[in-house]
Amino acid sequence: MWAGVAQAALLVVALAVVYRPFGDHMARVYQRTEHSAVERAIYRVVRVDPGTEQKWSTYALGVVGFSAVGVGFLYLLQRVQSWLPFDFGRGNVEPGTAFNTAISFVTNTNWQSYVPENTMGHSVQLVGLTVQNFVSAAVGLAVAMALVRGFVRVKTDRLGNFWVDLTRGTLRILLPVAFAFALVLVVTGVTMSFKSGVAVDGQTVAQAPTASQEAIKELGTNGGGVFNANSAHPFENPNAWSNLVELFLILVIPVSLTRTFGTMVGERRQGYVLLGVMGTLWTAVLALIWAAEASGVRPLEGKELRFGVAGSALFANTTTATSTGAVNSAHDSFSGLGGGGALLNMLFGEMTPGGVGTGLYSILVMAVIAMFLAGLMVGRTPEYLGKKLGRREVTAAALSILAMPTVLLVGAGIAAVLPSTPGALGNDGAHGLSEILYAYASASNNNGSAFAGLTATGDWFQASLGVCMALGRFVPIIAVLALAGSLAAQRRAPVTAGTLPTTGPLFAGLLGGAVVLVAALTFVPALALGPIAEAML
Repeated sequence: MWAGVAQAALLVVALAVVYRPFGDHMARVYQRTEHSAVERAIYRVVRVDPGTEQKWSTYALGVVGFSAVGVGFLYLLQRVQSWLPFDFGRGNVEPGTAFNTAISFVTNTNWQSYVPENTMGHSVQLVGLTVQNFVSAAVGLAVAMALVRGFVRVKTDRLGNFWVDLTRGTLRILLPVAFAFALVLVVTGVTMSFKSGVAVDGQTVAQAPTASQEAIKELGTNGGGVFNANSAHPFENPNAWSNLVELFLILVIPVSLTRTFGTMVGERRQGYVLLGVMGTLWTAVLALIWAAEASGVRPLEGKELRFGVAGSALFANTTTATSTGAVNSAHDSFSGLGGGGALLNMLFGEMTPGGVGTGLYSILVMAVIAMFLAGLMVGRTPEYLGKKLGRREVTAAALSILAMPTVLLVGAGIAAVLPSTPGALGNDGAHGLSEILYAYASASNNNGSAFAGLTATGDWFQASLGVCMALGRFVPIIAVLALAGSLAAQRRAPVTAGTLPTTGPLFAGLLGGAVVLVAALTFVPALALGPIAEAML
């Protein structure tokens, strides 16, 4: 227990140390107007004018178009794998798996319905999957920055340039940090090899360029493992120090983005409030998972002994509170409440603190909803950061919030009644329903982790989960960009005696309550039939 407490404390201290400099650095990346020589060369090649800014609709078209091309390219790359170098005779990826994987990595979900070390060669891993680990995270950052500009700018229909934001996020934030921490991971014992495997006692143990992919997998809140065991594999996560480094990488950008937000809007206390809400909910669910697993009948079932209950609970909470999806233990073996806590993190909308960029724009959308509810209670037109929240703004925010529950519950409901589903489940009863709910929550929230008790290789699951990933990613993004465009077109409303302060505990409580309330009203019936029922047995 004390080792777990020490690891959690070290994690918080490390995040606190980098919070200010890294958050301010990201603000400068998106605020400065000059371009590096490498960036200018990229703009010339892709025929982009970096000085031209875009309307929200053009920005959204860029996001969707770029992602669609990424899906097509990644699908094709998998289908021709046998003709690529470093394929190691693994052959072309089957069409259903290739379709699901392409959508999965482009949407930053990284759901894997295959065994990576038996299916993907190094060329597909590096040229296809790893590239998407970078650019899908950069897309999330770009959308978040567009929404922040919507709050900052007045009387304009321009939100920046998607191609500039994408390039800067990749080259100035993700690439240098991932490179540095790949070296750190090698020092901790994570492997790095271009061999297909090594013979040990007559058996072949798979090898891969693990450290370089592990760094961006966690930093970009992607989660797709090089090996099937993911971060429970000793080559990906060999000891407590590598575990701590990976936890730090998962949280550092989502947490520091609250500082970036405060810096860009000119009032850093605004960011502190968001961080406080995120941190409170993250801590509460961690306590739930940790307590449930420590007091379980078989507390070490499904857990690596080198991490124990505490290290497994901390990782499970962090990976589901973000959109990472990496796992260092088998969530399917968690107790009813322990697995329910991991599921609850995703049902919050993964804004505690959420993924790279997605966490910030999701909690800002929830802040709009919270201020709308406050306006209803006091009979005033709601405002947030000097922008009035009228019909258009609230409609866009509502569409963003409702997209995930809709695709999740519809997909899970259909899957639950299909006659073929029981054969795909590892368990029946309440735990079997939890496996279905978890899979669709993971896909719809672009998380990518799995209970692992569900065999999702059938045509229905490959297709339906892929659709959930796409809708769960792009419907909220389009709604968020529409909200940003509407906010940027407004004048800034003056602060009056009737303006609700948004930098104190009152607003923090209102925002946190809205997050819990929306999740509770939407998902309590499903949770009652799944993890809650299991915990009561």
